[in-house]
Amino acid sequence: MKKRTISFSPPDMGELEEQQVIDTLRSGWITTGPKTKKLERKLAGFLGISNGVVNGQKVTSPNLVCLGSATASEELILRILGVGPGDEVIVPAYTYTSTAAAAIHTGAKVVFIDCQSNSLEMNYEQMADAINEHTKAIVPVDLGGVPCDYDRIFEIVEDKRDLYEPMKSDESADDLTKLGSRIQHKLDRIAVVADGAHALGAHRYVKRYSCDISGQAVRTNRMVGAISDFTSFSFHAVKNFTTAEGGAACWNLPFSVSKNEDKDKDSDVSDEEIYHWFQLLSLHGQSKDALAKAQVGAWEYDIVAPLYKCNMTDIMAGIGLAQLKRYPGLLNRRREIVKRYDEICDQLDVDHIHHYTNEYTSSGHLYITWINGCDDGQRREIITRMAEQGVATNVHYKPLPMMTGYKRMGADIQDYPNAYKLYSNEITLPLHTKLSDEDVDYVTSVFSDAVRMVRGY
Repeated sequence: MKKRTISFSPPDMGELEEQQVIDTLRSGWITTGPKTKKLERKLAGFLGISNGVVNGQKVTSPNLVCLGSATASEELILRILGVGPGDEVIVPAYTYTSTAAAAIHTGAKVVFIDCQSNSLEMNYEQMADAINEHTKAIVPVDLGGVPCDYDRIFEIVEDKRDLYEPMKSDESADDLTKLGSRIQHKLDRIAVVADGAHALGAHRYVKRYSCDISGQAVRTNRMVGAISDFTSFSFHAVKNFTTAEGGAACWNLPFSVSKNEDKDKDSDVSDEEIYHWFQLLSLHGQSKDALAKAQVGAWEYDIVAPLYKCNMTDIMAGIGLAQLKRYPGLLNRRREIVKRYDEICDQLDVDHIHHYTNEYTSSGHLYITWINGCDDGQRREIITRMAEQGVATNVHYKPLPMMTGYKRMGADIQDYPNAYKLYSNEITLPLHTKLSDEDVDYVTSVFSDAVRMVRGY
């Protein structure tokens, strides 16, 4: 087979994206503005969390805010939850650094949990054992686009309610602290803050949102973003859905209400209030964004606190609007490629991530394989042989306790044997919508040859 050059994860851009960028540039509005607001509403509708309507009434909050990155999204979620020094946040040891770094930025202590022996998901028994009175949030990671077992996660946090201690605040506290305290008291349990960086478009059957006539829980198919209390998404250039950089935070709280409803002002939390605080946190604490200030006579604003800068621009949002139109087709193409990879891995006796089952549908973000019978050195040899034939691969991920920054914080990979075992023979194959059928055939051929050669047959 003639040698080809196969990139690992190039962005899939076309005429729709080009038109949106040109239109944005010509509009004269390139920072956060009408296209960002439109993308927020469209994404919220796509996820099924809100489409600008709550209880039949139009509201200003779409329950989703577009931001500069998934890392910023998770950090702002934790800050709105009131997480800070003295608190603990549970995260998997097998993930990218942003999952843990966002919690560390708030001053909280990160508690790593090993993965399961045959799965990238957290070991849920270890997760349950790690919960104590300091635990404020759990951050499950939908790695590769596969949704975690959220029913199990919520069962555990419900079982551990008696250990939960919501933060206290008094009249002298700032407004953000008061909001975090109200959310924690209303939730009255550990918050589930999903890292859905890979998982836009994934969905899973869960049983906590619907009951039959007898009151028994009924499983319903929910999108990632409409399952957890909060979810962060990444729109980085290597993701299925991209805005070049960028991300989003969304929420799906069991108690949030519209400001249009009658509510107890001192205890309830509205979706509009949460949205407003995301705006403040992402725009220097400025009480009006540029779009609001552009209205006639509306130049004046306040700075409620010296906060952060991580907003999305309309140039990025325009790309996102084009991507969202194309997204169902992009997801379907990934599914076709996954099917071909599954076939070759099964023939080679290579374990692989399972993207599509009766329980869930993945976003098909990463095609993760484990080379049975090979160690770290042989895994590296396969990667090199494939690179020599023009096929770029990757490894997802080197567990965080192996990284210098986390080792300096006291993490030791020996405490996470399952994570190390799954890392030691893992190879991620290129999976993206720029691959032609001929490209996929070439990847599978090169992969097969490299695996067989290293195995000695």
